[in-house]
Amino acid sequence: MYNLLERFKVLHFQFFRMFKVNKRLIIGSIFLPFTILMIAWDERNQHSSEPPPLLYADGKLMLQLKKDFIDGKKDIMPLLNKLKSCADHLLDVGPFSVMQKGIVPPSGDKHDYISQGPYWWPDTTKADGLPYIRRDGLVNPERAKFSDRQNLHDLIEATELLSKGYFFSDDEKYAMKTADLLQTWFINDNTMMNPNLEYGQGIPGITEGRGIGIIETRTIGKIADAVVLIRNSPAWNDTLDNGMVRWFKEYLNWLLESEKGTKESVHPNNHGTWYDVQAMSLAIFTEQDSIATAIAERAKSWRFDAHIMKDGSQPEELARTVSFNYSAMNLQGLFQLAYLSKKVGVDLWNYKNSQGATLEDALKFLIPTAIGKEEWAYEQIKPINPGALTFHLFLASKLFDSEYMKIANMLPQNDSMDCQDVNLYFY
Repeated sequence: MYNLLERFKVLHFQFFRMFKVNKRLIIGSIFLPFTILMIAWDERNQHSSEPPPLLYADGKLMLQLKKDFIDGKKDIMPLLNKLKSCADHLLDVGPFSVMQKGIVPPSGDKHDYISQGPYWWPDTTKADGLPYIRRDGLVNPERAKFSDRQNLHDLIEATELLSKGYFFSDDEKYAMKTADLLQTWFINDNTMMNPNLEYGQGIPGITEGRGIGIIETRTIGKIADAVVLIRNSPAWNDTLDNGMVRWFKEYLNWLLESEKGTKESVHPNNHGTWYDVQAMSLAIFTEQDSIATAIAERAKSWRFDAHIMKDGSQPEELARTVSFNYSAMNLQGLFQLAYLSKKVGVDLWNYKNSQGATLEDALKFLIPTAIGKEEWAYEQIKPINPGALTFHLFLASKLFDSEYMKIANMLPQNDSMDCQDVNLYFY
């Protein structure tokens, strides 16, 4: 169970080495916050025996870690105290809303999400710059004027950590903040986002929105886990829960039935993969398992057969100007797809595709470059980020071979861990 904690231990050791102060003082400062919370827990929470039905984290692992914490096992304290620190910081963020943007969508309704395609730039040969032209891999800073994408990203990140903070501490302040953020974005009539992406990744002079914009909600299923983790809190109730389920059902229906959604579903590269990830997560959360199962079975031919060659390469991603980045991104989506598919009884972890290749083969194709043993032989106009494989290696160590954790520890490491890294230890 603790193989997922090994990398945290390595980084924690670096923490001690980096700060040359009294070690006893450091240990006390690390253990104290959650120790105080542990004393405050009541009997009901201490004896909870059912793992939470999570989609993006391992509910059984989280429940075991919580029990270990209650039993006073100190080796998990650095991880849980880092989680608490992150959750405490997030108590002051937001709330986020699509109504906060300065740009009004073409519909005239600010409740509609809107964004601009990242790789589209003004045509300098035209006086007005229109229509924009594509420069793959180079992000136009104009994109930042459209705030919905970043606000949604920040919302997902915040609720993911806050809800986990609540699970381990039972401190209502984390649940209350999670509920406030979710109500503002998804439920309250005055601030909610309409459940569609009709105006995602528009291109000036060409289109008001594209199905490709759906990639921007690729991790929206993490919201489902946040809901599950705060369901027993007084800050959450049936009205709010029904509101979230209704929003997810409506958005899933838009993904499945709209013109933009159906076009994205057949997209041949990472867009198709991440479409499946979010559609499956929403289907499972809203108890539409038949839809989720159909997506998982279809993924064998549509994603795994089509995306991974015999040598483990991903040709659709190798065609990009940042080919390593996109190969890692698509593979993360395929890993996530396999993770979700297992929940509806479809095994994609061990699926050998029509090329004779597996997910593990695709990972092995990228590892030599990530650990610096081989030069990347394909176009890459930006520096390679070896850390892009951390997620894959964590899961591979749990599902394929524990040796992958040793490879993870060969990747360049920061002296400190950021808050999003914390979530890796709960898979």
